[in-house]
Amino acid sequence: MPNAAVLTVCASLVEKPTNQAALCRTCEVLGVNRLVLPAPNDSWEFRKIAVSAQRWQRLDYCAPQQLLPWLAQQQGYTSIALTVSGQAMPLGKHTFAPKTLLVLGRELTGIPADIAARCDRALRIPQYGQVDSLNVQTAAAIAIYEYNRQWR
Repeated sequence: MPNAAVLTVCASLVEKPTNQAALCRTCEVLGVNRLVLPAPNDSWEFRKIAVSAQRWQRLDYCAPQQLLPWLAQQQGYTSIALTVSGQAMPLGKHTFAPKTLLVLGRELTGIPADIAARCDRALRIPQYGQVDSLNVQTAAAIAIYEYNRQWR
């Protein structure tokens, strides 16, 4: 990855350990610089799905209730809320900044309004089926892939 390209994925709002572990594995495989989780998790369930990716993926931690001040401290990043909102820009029409912070929402409720408002932009993945959303790990993988397509 060029020196200018730095991607952080913030999954502080992701609650399920299985999704956190799948995100860890996805981020490691796709070369994400940093994954932010709500808290450390060394459970068997997490390790089984992460398949040792947690050994190589840089992990940082931010509790959900600290997310707003944490976001304010992330200087130099363009923060992107990944959402299902029809008002958000379609992923394929967005040009990522080299230093990007991708914010993911809770599995059932998404990104709270105050967190989304703190982000510089909101992106959505166009969907054409009857189900109204993707699994958070799958949505993150698609967005990470698009970032990599632009920067690798």
